[in-house]
Order: sequence, then structure tokens, then C-alpha cells
Amino acid sequence: MKVLLSKPGLDGHDVGVKVLAYAMIDAGFEVAYSGLRKSIEEIVQKAMDIEADVIGLSILSGTHLILCGEMREVMDSHGLTIPWLVGGNIPHGDVDALLDIGAASAFPTGTTVEEVINYLKELEKKNS
Repeated sequence: MKVLLSKPGLDGHDVGVKVLAYAMIDAGFEVAYSGLRKSIEEIVQKAMDIEADVIGLSILSGTHLILCGEMREVMDSHGLTIPWLVGGNIPHGDVDALLDIGAASAFPTGTTVEEVINYLKELEKKNS
């Protein structure tokens, strides 16, 4: 499964997403990383260009509800229907709102790398 990890918005902290990327590679996933400060439009375009199976958004800036709303709109406008996930500095109380917006899963503050890997393995099983 090919996963595009991305850092939308103005957040410049990417150590966590890079740790996750290496763990995902070790678990057998193909991983691409968009780099810092990408627009949602750039992320969706990159996902289409590389034919990603899943998009992961890493958001630490507190703008997760706004950026995820934009994610849903841009994906819909491009007809892209792959699952997308969000994690980072996500309050537990915002998880349901993110799922309602359209995220396949939301990983709140305190989620372990192993939990994300296990979720992706289950997603891969469902889609194979």
C-alpha cells in the first residue's frame, strides 16, 4: 500500500511525521512525503500523481478542523475517493468531528506509532 504523508498549512515541525514514515517503511508500506507547508491542493495533486492508496495529514498547528474541511472539499472537487487520515496535535474531543468531515480515521494526541501501523495493516487487509 502506498501512503502519502503530508504536512499541510504553516506548521514547520516534521520530526514526528518522519518517525512515522520510517516505521511505516519498516512495516512494509511504500511511503512518500510531501514536505513541509503544503497546501491541501498540492497534497491532493501529489496523491493523484503518485497514485497513493492513502493520504496521511500530520497537523500540529491547531488548524486540523479547517484543513480537514478543505481536504474534503478538494478531494471531492477532484473526484478522489481514497481514504485519508489525520493525526498530530488533535484533541480527543475533535475526533468525531474529523470523522464527520470525512477522515477515515483521526489519531489524537498520545496515539502511538504502533496504533497507526496496526490501523494501516487493517485498512490494507480490507482493501485487498
